[in-house]
Amino acid sequence: MSKVTVPPESPAEEIHLREALEERYLAYALSTIMHRALPDVRDGLKPVHRRLLYAMRQLKLDPNSGFKKSARVVGDVIGKYHPHGDSAVYDALVRLAQNFAVRYPLVDGQGNFGNIDGDNAAAMRYTETRLTRVAELLLEGIDEDTIDFRLTYDGEEKEPVVLPANFPNLLANGSSGIAVGMATSIPPHNVAELCDAAVHLIKSPNASAAKLTDFVKGPDFPTGGIIVDSPESIAEAYATGRGGFRVRARWEKEELPRGGWQIVVTEIPYQVQKSKLIERIAELLMAKKLPLLEDVRDESAEDIRVVLEPKSRNVDPEHLMESLFKTTELENRVPLNMNVLNGGQVPKVMSLRDVLRAWLDHRKEVLVRSSQFKLDKTERRIEILDGYLIAYLNLDEVIRIIREEDEPKKELIKTFELTDNQAEAILNMRLRSLRKLEEMEIRKENKELNAEAKRLRALLKSEDAQWKQIGDSIRDLKKEFGPKTELGARRTTFGDAPVVEDVPLEAMVEREPITVVCSEKGWVRALKGHVENTGDLKYKEGDKERFIFHAETTDKLVLFATDGRFYTIPADKLPGGRGNGQPIRFFIDLDDGHDLVALFKHDPERKLLVASSEGHGFIVPEAEVIALRRPGKQILNVSGDVEACALAPVEGDTVAVIGENRKLLFFPLSEVPEMTRGKGVRLQKYKDGVLKDVKCFTFKEGFTVVDRGGRNRSFDKLKDWLGARAQAGRLPPKGFPHGETFGPKF
Repeated sequence: MSKVTVPPESPAEEIHLREALEERYLAYALSTIMHRALPDVRDGLKPVHRRLLYAMRQLKLDPNSGFKKSARVVGDVIGKYHPHGDSAVYDALVRLAQNFAVRYPLVDGQGNFGNIDGDNAAAMRYTETRLTRVAELLLEGIDEDTIDFRLTYDGEEKEPVVLPANFPNLLANGSSGIAVGMATSIPPHNVAELCDAAVHLIKSPNASAAKLTDFVKGPDFPTGGIIVDSPESIAEAYATGRGGFRVRARWEKEELPRGGWQIVVTEIPYQVQKSKLIERIAELLMAKKLPLLEDVRDESAEDIRVVLEPKSRNVDPEHLMESLFKTTELENRVPLNMNVLNGGQVPKVMSLRDVLRAWLDHRKEVLVRSSQFKLDKTERRIEILDGYLIAYLNLDEVIRIIREEDEPKKELIKTFELTDNQAEAILNMRLRSLRKLEEMEIRKENKELNAEAKRLRALLKSEDAQWKQIGDSIRDLKKEFGPKTELGARRTTFGDAPVVEDVPLEAMVEREPITVVCSEKGWVRALKGHVENTGDLKYKEGDKERFIFHAETTDKLVLFATDGRFYTIPADKLPGGRGNGQPIRFFIDLDDGHDLVALFKHDPERKLLVASSEGHGFIVPEAEVIALRRPGKQILNVSGDVEACALAPVEGDTVAVIGENRKLLFFPLSEVPEMTRGKGVRLQKYKDGVLKDVKCFTFKEGFTVVDRGGRNRSFDKLKDWLGARAQAGRLPPKGFPHGETFGPKF
């Protein structure tokens, strides 16, 4: 039986958990920041986007070529450059092709690439792509040693570290991403404005961010909209690299037949999905949180057309839109956080000036490296052409050496003092190249190349010449994507947010005359128009009229109850005149043990005198009694068996009070204090019984009461009943109506 030898265990390595976690988490954070979330300030791209564009270029998918399946592109990217899931890569490819997500699309898509409603793109096997002109500019000069390359993840291929970027892509298309402990959010801008700012920065390298905002007014979103921020706040955001922009939907009022109208929204804020926006508006409508809006409809085809139908033609369009801007994504805030990788290595929050400066410096480096590459290539060609010319001048000797010498290359170098490249080129010449015409073409090419080499050397020596050429290329870029072109025309405009006060009730409903009817048992309704003859009105059996007055649908109705509370009902909420109406308790939370004292139309300029059954009262401004909730607003404090029992509008200079004992008292109105809540002061003293009614009048004009038959009775000899507040009073004069009330007061 064989013997098994067990190797000795290796000593365990001691690792501190804290240090291991810190080291590994830091590595993860750096990987997320540099290779996933933050764009490079030079070309404005993240690695996945850069790899996509480079892979498409390798597939020769330039703007003038045919389309290829998106699956082919995604396969090349994940197979050669980006070892991640195909869905993540395809999502990145789709976004580069969406003209509502990217201001200047980098990918030209054919097929279903999603829409502004938030619908997903078709599967990658169904869609096709190729590069756009903008992507071509980003890749321009990549074969001229303008940028560095690095090995791919498997070491079999090479990929660009950064693109040459003959296009200010970071600001033109924007970027967003969330890393570990930091994030970036850069909105898109208008490239023509960026070109103007860059040219100015070349002329004035020390230009401030405030000066650059004279050229870059603000973001230019692919979905349009209106920016309503002040120029000062926009300048501050660009100076610090942090801030935000308020973007509102673009809308217009569309007239309809018979004086009607509706709002049509044609542009919505950036990155707002239309379907979710409409869904949110519909939810608020169902919850009755949009009192000015009747309905919302989506009539969009290729262009956006969202129709908002007002509650009434009397609604002010500005009020309607302001209410929607406050509660929906028709107004959206787009943040600005220009946190980018500076030089591809260091995360940094940059200002507008810093970002443009970094792009210009990159363009200069690209120009220098490209010029040096072209110069080296030109000089190599000149070297060979010089060798050809020597061969033409000594053609017989060259032929002899080639035919007779064992090592013709060495002999050519020795005889004519040629370089190795020149000798090799002469030996590789075809016999047809020995024509006289060919010699003339070579001399011409040699002359042109020497002139080009001279120009390139001068360019490399002069920084001013370099900046001039960069400026010229930027001006050419502006011409190609200028404001007069379809792609370059500014889509987002600027405006001031209108200052609209709180929406008044009148704006919500159409103003119409009504007659308010409330029965003895508390059933309320509203008849259309101002009805004069109300004697024919029908009531429930055993019920009769109590309050009848004229109002309008835009009025507020105020109710005063025996619990000392005031309640408010919008007149347009009352049921129609058909039938008996609805119980008043359907609209307010009034306890069963209490009843109405008064019901009248609200006048905010008026004051009211309120009184309790024990004879206490005070004056309250009517503007203070409006209640916004169903439980009402407590004004007159009562408790136990004491109830609120009387109310009268304040007018004139004298108060009249009468008790259950039919004692009448007049006293000056100035003796009653004005309060907003409380028990009040004593108005009349009682040995037995309670207060029944109060009224205000002008003493010199006499006192008028309304009897039970509705007739007015006037009295002018009043001195015997004039006294001071809190006295008992005396029996009313002869002819005073029987009962203890003064009749209607409103």
